[in-house]
Amino acid sequence: MTQLPDGGLQTPYKQLRRPLDDRLAAGVCSGVGRYFGVDPVLVRVGFALLAVITAGAALLAYPIMWFLMPEEPAVSWPAPAPQDPAQVPHDAAQ
Repeated sequence: MTQLPDGGLQTPYKQLRRPLDDRLAAGVCSGVGRYFGVDPVLVRVGFALLAVITAGAALLAYPIMWFLMPEEPAVSWPAPAPQDPAQVPHDAAQ
């Protein structure tokens, strides 16, 4: 892992993951789109065309990828710093 200037960590390789924010069903097509750097709508259209061409056999790939692709980890916002009770104004403490 590589240390970023802002203190975060970056993996040295791209990871195929299902995003939490840009999904219609399970996020499989969106994750594939992000991994390859294309619009997820193009991946969805391509997947639908592949399903039509293969008479539905390609539809088996979606639940398999759903099972195999991990979700992105949830973003944990930093918790607010606890306030010192001595510095809280008396009116705000009530």
